[in-house]
Amino acid sequence: MRSAGLRALMAAKRKRGTLGTGVSGVGDTEDLSLVEKKRDRWAETTLARATERHAERKEAFRTVSGHEVDRLYTPLDLTERGYDLLTGVGFPGEAPFVRGVQPTMYRGRLWTMRQYAGFGSATETNKRFKYLLEQGQTGLSVAFDLPTQIGLDADHAMAAGEVGKTGVSISSLHDMEALLDGIPLDTVSTSMTINAPAAVLLAYYVAVGKKQGVATNGLRGTVQNDVLKEYIARGTYIYPPEPSLRLTTDLFAYCREEVPRWNTISISGYHIREAGSTAAQELAFTLANGITYVQAAIDRGLPVDDFAPQLSFFFNAHNDLFEEVAKFRAARRMWHRIMTERFDAKDPRSLTLRFHTQTGGSTLTAQQPENNVVRVALQALSASIGGTQSLHTNSMDEALSLPTEKAARIALRTQQILAHESGVANTVDPFAGSYFVESLTHDLEEEAFGIIDTIDRMGGMLKAIETGWVMKEIHEAAYHYQRAVEKGEEIVVGVNAHQTGSDEVAEIYRLSPHLEHEAVDRLQAVRGKRDNPAVDEALERLRKAARGDDNLLPHILVAAEAYATTGEICDAMRDVFGEHRATEM
Repeated sequence: MRSAGLRALMAAKRKRGTLGTGVSGVGDTEDLSLVEKKRDRWAETTLARATERHAERKEAFRTVSGHEVDRLYTPLDLTERGYDLLTGVGFPGEAPFVRGVQPTMYRGRLWTMRQYAGFGSATETNKRFKYLLEQGQTGLSVAFDLPTQIGLDADHAMAAGEVGKTGVSISSLHDMEALLDGIPLDTVSTSMTINAPAAVLLAYYVAVGKKQGVATNGLRGTVQNDVLKEYIARGTYIYPPEPSLRLTTDLFAYCREEVPRWNTISISGYHIREAGSTAAQELAFTLANGITYVQAAIDRGLPVDDFAPQLSFFFNAHNDLFEEVAKFRAARRMWHRIMTERFDAKDPRSLTLRFHTQTGGSTLTAQQPENNVVRVALQALSASIGGTQSLHTNSMDEALSLPTEKAARIALRTQQILAHESGVANTVDPFAGSYFVESLTHDLEEEAFGIIDTIDRMGGMLKAIETGWVMKEIHEAAYHYQRAVEKGEEIVVGVNAHQTGSDEVAEIYRLSPHLEHEAVDRLQAVRGKRDNPAVDEALERLRKAARGDDNLLPHILVAAEAYATTGEICDAMRDVFGEHRATEM
């Protein structure tokens, strides 16, 4: 609260006309003319003398994504962009939501600290979850291994050597029961990073909730369920795009009725950025995917305001602090515009872009891994200043191995220090009105909408993916960045500058060599104990439903509760839908 003396001083300045009062929020015409004169005088005198004595560095001044950064920003930069702080930026909790989706943001509730974890067996991961919850984590985030991500059981020939390596192996409801043992699903929210088999893993989660006595309308969490970015950036798809979109929208419809507190999709720019995109490409491709999902659901007969409030997003926090803050702010304004102008959404919840953030895995270095603590802290700072709803901070050793408990604890402590010691949670959107950040927010938005316009002219995101255009654009951006690192134009501390002789960390997490055999033994035990005729019947009903137009989620849930395996359920749909083959570029 301002003191009486400060309030009196500001009132006197307003009376004298020394505070800008223009409707643009950056001063009236007379004020701006004075700014321009003073800027020119400064450049001709103070700046000229300084650069004559000490020339500026020869390097290019630009963001990580290549946006040129001017020496100085003033209100003139905003007026040149036609910026209006009152209507274009507004206030927190109000359209266009640039300043945040809640009026009080972190003064009311801190972001969810949702550390991503999953490795080896369900039992091991359960222990890590409980450890993180004991350390103050406020939500779970599940990583699945590659076989699970592409709908294969642990004993499938193609799963050999990959079981439990990049996440937890979940081959049946039995594994999900072990993963969530002792974790109260009525109080803990859970995010699951799963896409092609998202409906299967959600069915397992619902089934575990029932066993705990938790009604489906009491379950909270998110399932990623974003298969379009799999075709673009990750490759863990199963089915062709059309049946994949059917599964996505079936999940929308099911959760609207049965799991209303669940975020039905996390439309993900994270992996697009990890593949090498620029910040503007991350925005454009992510929101273009969002447009595709919304249109697909509308085409299935779902009213936009019935499902849009349950949509969420997932972004990367990269190294350039100011560019990332601007990106997050631009994303909210862009989504508001998309939902109002394209889809005529009315419910305010349909217009708000809520998002999870993860710090940039691709920025972590195996060289001098302790440096990653600093990188992660800066990236987490950008996410918190940018208004994220939940956050995962990477561990310093993730370029070398799965995180150790110590590294995971440091990553979580980074969030806790930001939340409780840095002051970032005290005020909403602290960079609002910054001439630089507002200019960069505007420029990223304009560039991203330009890319979306190109996609629209191509016939939409599915066409852009099918032709390989999106992937080509990302690969070119990644190539240019890597060339800049190799030339020394982009400095990566410990990699191409400031190297040392030793880069080792004291401890590396190592998985049990018996992990895969144990997973296979558990799976075979499940198959031996279940009612196999009931499984066969449930799978056949699922195939029949897939050939028609029924919502597939209830049929998947019946199969899951009968202890049909992940591979069996996905294979039943493979029999009908077939498998996707990547486009040659």
